[in-house]
Amino acid sequence: MQRTKQKKKRTGLKIFLTVLIVLVLGVVGYGYSIFHNVNKAVNTVHKPINRTPEVKRPSELSLQEKEPFSVLMLGVDERPGDKGRSDTMVVLTINPDKNSMEMLSIPRDTRVEIVGHGTVDKINHAYAFGDVEMSMNTVEKFLDIPIDYYIKMNMDGFKDIVNAVGGISVQNDLDFSQGGHHFPKGTLDLDGDAALSFARMRKQDARGDFGRQMRQRQVIEGVMNKGANISALWKYDDVLRALSNNVETNLSMDDMVNIQKNYAGARRKIEQLEIKGSGSTIDGIWYYIVPEEERTNIQTHLKEHLGLS
Repeated sequence: MQRTKQKKKRTGLKIFLTVLIVLVLGVVGYGYSIFHNVNKAVNTVHKPINRTPEVKRPSELSLQEKEPFSVLMLGVDERPGDKGRSDTMVVLTINPDKNSMEMLSIPRDTRVEIVGHGTVDKINHAYAFGDVEMSMNTVEKFLDIPIDYYIKMNMDGFKDIVNAVGGISVQNDLDFSQGGHHFPKGTLDLDGDAALSFARMRKQDARGDFGRQMRQRQVIEGVMNKGANISALWKYDDVLRALSNNVETNLSMDDMVNIQKNYAGARRKIEQLEIKGSGSTIDGIWYYIVPEEERTNIQTHLKEHLGLS
């Protein structure tokens, strides 16, 4: 039962992580017209990080030149007196020439080299051992691509953001109940709590993960569309407040403005990637093992999307 609850939390974090980058690509455009409000929020969440990348680019990244870039999104279940662990790790690559985003979810139990710690362990332990820096370095080594930016947030922010934009609308093709909510077929108006439950459901859908991913996409696009068309200042303030209370990132205000200006079209095409592997118990510990051939295929695909192949 506890494992099921933890899995549900990780699913919710995955949704929120993707919503945030979509908001950066969409909502910030409107926010630029109220520069001071946005700037204040960005200064609150802006947490620069100094590190030496494991995988270096041929030249320094330039968002002004519309070069493809990557983001590591960490969903951290923080507790009082405990910085928590990165229960969700999502890598996004954004290519303006292709007008597309690719989203790769890395299973938290994936067995990898923890860069800077000298161990082989579950990938989510990198955050516990060395915070954001070790997480970025470990993911870079595993995927063999540069990780340009990070976005870290906690779970509760997802509900806050959905509520901040005034809720969302989705088209539901399956009658089901989840998390104390009933979801009939047809057009549904959802608040934050209902949206999270809607996107979490998998077991009642014969399509399994495919059906859940489709609902996640609907929730993401619902927030994106609603957020990109906010016309009331008080609603926009609520969105900024939700982000400020739940997010840290090394994206600066200039970065976000350049992303909105040069990459906004990418938000209309989001492709979800999956790392195929299998479970294995090693020294009494369960790991998710990714075959080397699969890892190479993922690396090649991401490099091509980043224009590095």
